Amino acid sequence: MTRFLRTPDFTLAAIALLGFVVLAFATSGNLLSAGTLGAFFRFLAVPVVIGLSQMVVLAVGQMNLSVGALTGFCAMAAAWLMLEAGLPAPVAVLAALALGLGVGLINGLLVVFTRINGFIVTLATMTIIQGLRYGVNGPDTFQGYSAGLRAFGRASVLGLPVVFLCALVVAGLVGWFFARTVAGRRLLASGGSPFAARLSGISNDRSLVVAHGLSGLLAGVAAVITVAASGSVNASIGDDLLLPSFAAPIIGGVALAGGMVSVTGTVLAAFLVRLVDVMQAQFGINPRWIDLIIGAVVLGAVLLGTVRQRLHDRGSTA
Repeated sequence: MTRFLRTPDFTLAAIALLGFVVLAFATSGNLLSAGTLGAFFRFLAVPVVIGLSQMVVLAVGQMNLSVGALTGFCAMAAAWLMLEAGLPAPVAVLAALALGLGVGLINGLLVVFTRINGFIVTLATMTIIQGLRYGVNGPDTFQGYSAGLRAFGRASVLGLPVVFLCALVVAGLVGWFFARTVAGRRLLASGGSPFAARLSGISNDRSLVVAHGLSGLLAGVAAVITVAASGSVNASIGDDLLLPSFAAPIIGGVALAGGMVSVTGTVLAAFLVRLVDVMQAQFGINPRWIDLIIGAVVLGAVLLGTVRQRLHDRGSTA
């Protein structure tokens, strides 16, 4: 128990709880009303999943700039399949997941075969996906699709939105993947020390493809949650997800250099970012100031992580 109290996850949990209590008092209890609280957790689901999507590529020392655009593209594709192609919602959902997985695998294969850093590769694919996203239905909005899927997006269990509970299940599965599976441990080994991983018989190239594929699949999950929870989608979906996708894992303690993940930290950090969004809406703060605050916190987390790593390296060589 004492060891847990000293972990970054406990610190984040304490900050998140304190921030929630302070915001509840500042809004005169409005945050605690059933409608507001339900909306808070409903719109927390996507930041949680998109943060995990970025986390899995950070685990191998890569970045995925296309997660936001891919989420929007998969959401648009799912809505198009239901409205224009007339396919049932389950088929459209599976197609969105398959599309995310496929694009993620393409990202990974491009990184492996071109030997270009994932930052550049996903920057290029992000631009391509943005064009494809507008090509699905232009600037128009898709709405009026599957009533069952929209009802699922509005459903709650014991006051908690089902889509948020689904996000927690996804987080649990990702945590299990890294902690209990051989593939997950290989990803961390490749991210921590590619040279040592190669000497151990681990294919770093395979790890890169798996990480990007899993990232794309999680972007597809975020797209399905978006389609279900929002009730309508357009070509701008996903444009505001890039910064939160980095903020959640980095603030949550994930190393940019790779080799370390924190599912709990990522979820808690997404909660904190969502609190900041609610504060902006409640008090009419200019969104640019919110971006400045989140960006500064992310930069501070990166610098703090760098200092800790250098201190650790010095201690190891002493």
